[in-house]
Amino acid sequence: MNLPHPLPALCAAVLLLLSPGLAFAGEGHDHGAAPAASASPALPRFTAVSDAFELVGILQDRQLTLYLDRATDNSPVTDADIELDIAGTPLKAAKHGDGTFVAVLPARPEPGLLPITATLAVGGEADLLAGELDLHEAPHADEPARTPQWKAYAGWGLAALALLAALAAMARRMGGASLRRTGGAA
Repeated sequence: MNLPHPLPALCAAVLLLLSPGLAFAGEGHDHGAAPAASASPALPRFTAVSDAFELVGILQDRQLTLYLDRATDNSPVTDADIELDIAGTPLKAAKHGDGTFVAVLPARPEPGLLPITATLAVGGEADLLAGELDLHEAPHADEPARTPQWKAYAGWGLAALALLAALAAMARRMGGASLRRTGGAA
């Protein structure tokens, strides 16, 4: 009894395991260009939360933009007095018409962890919030770029093709040898 040779099934299994999971859209299934990724890193930010308020600060150069919300319903607080202590430097935040507050630092802060304490006065309420601003150095231009992902897939694809070719060559040799061994006897 002649059983089917397991080599073709093995080749197919190896090819499926080594091939990258790429899918190509057919005509009419294009979802358009991907949205452009931001070229710059996110701006440094901090959060400070209490039972009554949530304060978020975003630093851009020397300007610190603050967003103050009520913790219970996340509604913006637009009329507050905010005094900050940033690593020992006292600052008063000014109100802006768009519901934000702005404080301008006297100098650009050095990289590191900056403790921030905010004293709030909202109507008859007062609160003290604390947070930390973690500043990192900007990446250097001389850092090596990461290898594009398609190059890694191409390498695995070539390895899979080489393995498949080697297995096909072995199958031809083994198939020819089995035909010669069995001969034409009936």
